[in-house]
Amino acid sequence: MNTERELPAVAPAVTAELVAALSPRLRKRLDAGIAKLADRPVVRDGDTVRISVDDEGSVLELVASGGVVADTAGIRCGCLLAPDCLHRAAAASAAPVADMTGSAENAENADGRGSAAAVGAAGTAEGAGDAEPAETTASTETSKHAGTTTPSETTALSETTKPKGTIKPTEAAEPAEQPSRVSGGREVPGPEESATSTHISAAHAVFGAVAAVLDAGADGSGAVLQAELLRAAHSARLAGLPRAAAAAVSVVTALRAARAADPAFRLTELVSAVSEALCVAHRLPFATGAELAELRGTARQPYTPDGSLRLYGLFSEPVLTTSGYAGAVTWTADAEGRLYTVSDVAPGGAGRAVGAADRAVRVGDTALTHRELSRAGLAVSGATVSPTGRLGAGAGVRAVRASGADWRAEPLDRLWAVPVAEQVGRALSGGHDLLFLEVTLVGAVREAAGDRLLADCGGVPLRLTAAHDHPALPHRDNLRLLAAARGSRLRVIARLTAASHACAQLLATGHPTIAGSRVDLGLDRLQHADLPTPAPALAPVDAMLTSDEAPLHLLRRRVEQAASGGRRVLAFPGDSAADARRLRRHGLGTAGDVLDELLGAAAERSRDAFGRLRPADTRRFARAWLTAARYTDEVDRMLCAAAWSG
Repeated sequence: MNTERELPAVAPAVTAELVAALSPRLRKRLDAGIAKLADRPVVRDGDTVRISVDDEGSVLELVASGGVVADTAGIRCGCLLAPDCLHRAAAASAAPVADMTGSAENAENADGRGSAAAVGAAGTAEGAGDAEPAETTASTETSKHAGTTTPSETTALSETTKPKGTIKPTEAAEPAEQPSRVSGGREVPGPEESATSTHISAAHAVFGAVAAVLDAGADGSGAVLQAELLRAAHSARLAGLPRAAAAAVSVVTALRAARAADPAFRLTELVSAVSEALCVAHRLPFATGAELAELRGTARQPYTPDGSLRLYGLFSEPVLTTSGYAGAVTWTADAEGRLYTVSDVAPGGAGRAVGAADRAVRVGDTALTHRELSRAGLAVSGATVSPTGRLGAGAGVRAVRASGADWRAEPLDRLWAVPVAEQVGRALSGGHDLLFLEVTLVGAVREAAGDRLLADCGGVPLRLTAAHDHPALPHRDNLRLLAAARGSRLRVIARLTAASHACAQLLATGHPTIAGSRVDLGLDRLQHADLPTPAPALAPVDAMLTSDEAPLHLLRRRVEQAASGGRRVLAFPGDSAADARRLRRHGLGTAGDVLDELLGAAAERSRDAFGRLRPADTRRFARAWLTAARYTDEVDRMLCAAAWSG
């Protein structure tokens, strides 16, 4: 039984308070208590969930008014030790983390995989904090990296490491109020306004909590460390830092997925979550003006009127997050090629992700399902749209079914007319990350990261991957079947993966044998009868993959090892100098320096006057790790653009 999928979401402050109230003896038993709770029967009765915690009939109740347990009184236990028992803290730690920042997008974006943009990538019920009161849709844009894209590796290093001092709340006084303005629904500070002491204290807490998690790694970050991070997230929310709060919650969500061996978990998502949280917390105390506004984030999605829209369905994809949210998202385009999304995301598991495509879309009075809209059209009047292209569903919005368009007919055909290099550049610079490609299938290739579908995209060897690994979704099965359609030339829609080679997640494709038909690879299941007779191989698969790639993986591997196993994994003695020398031989001198600093920070331990080891400097190691993580991100972006240019 997957307890997290059945329990209601619990506010971060509730989990932090219940864990903090435990005695040291009970804290040591908390992780075992969570595992034991997962084997107990769960019964849901409206807003109340009951768990039988022992064989004597003691019952634990979670009362979730509005779908969220918002205070400690909402978790009650009937055992003899209540309310100071282990059961309450274990239930809160086993339940999904509620997103209290008020952003409807966080249910899909924060953990980097659940959304349509990453399937990532924190959760709240749809529309809970949107600026449009009646909004019930969820966002589909991927949260982007906060780092600045730099033209050289030296610049990338300098940007990711400054400032290098430890963040201390006492280092800044409360600044005077500066004039501010509103832009895009977000209050932008005046050009001279800086972070307040409250902001700095909250950022300091988030950085310290994430640094402790990084020191222990996913393997050692149990419920107690997670609770400390949730406490820091709550403090950040109260300080008016929704982005830092959501980033901290994302780390907890990724940690739980990793420790639970969730089939949808990917180590790269944990790395991205930790990098985002550390970067925001590190930069915020020194930011001013527009940068400060960006790092603060916004808790509410502003919606602006957009008049009448004539939309054409492109495809639908399932949403299944590690934070306990599921549903479907449908992408549409207007006659000018602008993309709009309609989504249905709510608490649930794989069953809801599979079935949501057959639910009616929540725009106006239309009875179209997501599956139908992906192939039909929509005429909307009184439309409201968020900055990410999400359609509002307010009381004044009207929508009726309209005719759709084939991918090879206007106006959708123009999406494939945009040069691939231009599409990739748009995605890497912060635009939407969908790619509209013409490919020729070559065959399957097995790599360390998993099975790939190899395709020829205008002379560029392209690795196509499954968008989601959950066995209930057909992504991976469809990818395997398409590998047998060698020689087929198809139009596809994919999501860019920033890597040193051309790589993308395959989302939808034209039907291999039925002209004018299309397949949503996360919802429709291909059959062997759908495939054409394979054509002779155009070129050996190995020959297409041969390349002289820079060995950036030597640094990336260390970054991922630390996120998984903690600082001690990098502190083991070994010939690390060989990796640094290899990086320098390939012209990556800065990468070699970054690796040396990372390994040095991991191994450094000082001793006191009696020869005893002092505690490790977790903040120094976190800064060194953050430098390495952001550096690899930026170099990957540059190599990605070069790979797609052919």
